[in-house]
Amino acid sequence: MHQQITIRPAVASDYDAVARITRDSYLAAGYFEDAAHPYMVKVQDVAQRAAQAVIWVAERGGTVVGSVTLAVAGEPYADIALDDELEFRMLVVDPAVQRSGAGRAMVEAIIGHARTLPGINAVALTTGQTWESAHGLYRTTGFRRVPDRDWFVPGTDIKLLVYRRDL
Repeated sequence: MHQQITIRPAVASDYDAVARITRDSYLAAGYFEDAAHPYMVKVQDVAQRAAQAVIWVAERGGTVVGSVTLAVAGEPYADIALDDELEFRMLVVDPAVQRSGAGRAMVEAIIGHARTLPGINAVALTTGQTWESAHGLYRTTGFRRVPDRDWFVPGTDIKLLVYRRDL
């Protein structure tokens, strides 16, 4: 039986764990070859990210096992959010405990939170083209592909897929 997962706002003492989990999950997924890639350096600067966006963590048994970053249109971490959307980015789960419910718990908490925000009618996200397990999670939690909003990482040939879930 899995211990209960708690989703809560990140605090400064969580930042090292968030950086490690983000790094480890991105590298394990094969998205980047090493932690020195400029984007990897950026996503590991959790204090800087927290100054510009809302970060939540998933915690089980007192241990941070995942995190996600939330943004609305116009905020620095919003890549694709339309005016009526809550966007989430960098949803990561420690590779050691992936497929244990932490990702789903975060997605469900995001949807519940979005329903409380005035003017927000949907949740949107971007994911990597080859991240099949993530695609499955998003499909089973009610997200649908929005291919006309797909985009490329600037300066690369990496295509990112957009999903949206109406509330």
